[in-house]
Amino acid sequence: MQARRARAQNLIVEVLAVGTELLLGQTVNSNAAEIGRRLAAAGLDHFHQAVVGDNLARAADAISRAMDRSDAVVLTGGLGPTQDDITREALCRAAGLTMEFSDEYAGRLRARWAARGREMPESNLRQAQHPAGAVLIPNPRGTAPGLRIRVGDTWIFALPGVTSEMQEMLDHQVVPFLLDESGRAGAVVHSRLLRTWGESESRVAELLGDLFDRSENPTLAFLASVGEIKVRLTARAASVEEAVGLIDPLEREIRKRLGPLIFGADAQTIEVTLAARLVERGWTLATAESITGGALANRITETTELSRFYRGGLVTPEVRSNGIGFELPLAETAERRLSPEESAVAMAREAASRLFADVGVAVTRAEESESSRREAGRVIFAVHSPEGARSTTLILPGDAERVRAYASTAALHLVARAVSRESRA
Repeated sequence: MQARRARAQNLIVEVLAVGTELLLGQTVNSNAAEIGRRLAAAGLDHFHQAVVGDNLARAADAISRAMDRSDAVVLTGGLGPTQDDITREALCRAAGLTMEFSDEYAGRLRARWAARGREMPESNLRQAQHPAGAVLIPNPRGTAPGLRIRVGDTWIFALPGVTSEMQEMLDHQVVPFLLDESGRAGAVVHSRLLRTWGESESRVAELLGDLFDRSENPTLAFLASVGEIKVRLTARAASVEEAVGLIDPLEREIRKRLGPLIFGADAQTIEVTLAARLVERGWTLATAESITGGALANRITETTELSRFYRGGLVTPEVRSNGIGFELPLAETAERRLSPEESAVAMAREAASRLFADVGVAVTRAEESESSRREAGRVIFAVHSPEGARSTTLILPGDAERVRAYASTAALHLVARAVSRESRA
């Protein structure tokens, strides 16, 4: 253990979530994400996370493995009063400890139930049990106390699975304790997230490959998400200011290489970016959708900054040769059959006109041939603004649900580029 600490120059913390519902996907393991964020903010090393079901033998084995490679283990879940809450028993088995009973805490439980005018089920007394030598961590938000115990060279913390209860103990009991143990109470881990669109994850990684290979502090990571590629820069330092100072030179080099592929940073999503550009132009926005079925409108209305400039949307389940599922001006449709790209432009223009917006964006898939019908991800976008109209065709990967998600992201980016003062027709 001492050698491990010398290598890491910090405590290594592992997170183990207990609950079969997590394995089955019935409950999202949000606790692990919350714990990870708080450990990172505190500057504590965190290399592994795991999930184990409500099985005594497997849970004990998972705890043993975590203890072997970590200086501290944070368990979450399995501290309730029912038979499938086995964290206390698994901890005893993994550490070779006996179970003890706290008469004092049992009295607190009874008093708490009595204060509510209810009779306490005897099963709740399971929460007064704890491994021999464990310190009970107070739970101001619930009935299950947390646990802290040292087993060999490893500190083990068991916290409730209820997120609000877990966070309370983590923030006020666990993280401060670990910082004192590590002797690095002032250390922080700070990240900067650069957001890109327009190139694949592999291409972005190629452009930054040498920086990735030689970067240790700060480190570099690539995150793919619904058509966007995020580049995360993470530094460890004694303060946020020092961490930013480490990140800044690397960020400048990345921005130099990626150029216009970067559209925002940190919380500056494409929705926020588009809102800022609409403010700059003094324009409003309307949408027309077929393939996305309203997903684009939903993305817009979920963002406060962007929804202020949104005038509404038109949704149709199909695209017809006259442009869209609602009638276009007769003078236009009577003259000729519109091409797929012209149909998309007509959709965007009609949305802006009908909804009294300055900018209209259309997302559609034209099925004008057998070959295009086989291209399920062939999506046509069009943007109509006071400066003109343009259309773009993209082949998007995946099934229908994934195509809808990618298409709504692409539409927002194409509008942002179209309304930018730097854009070229």
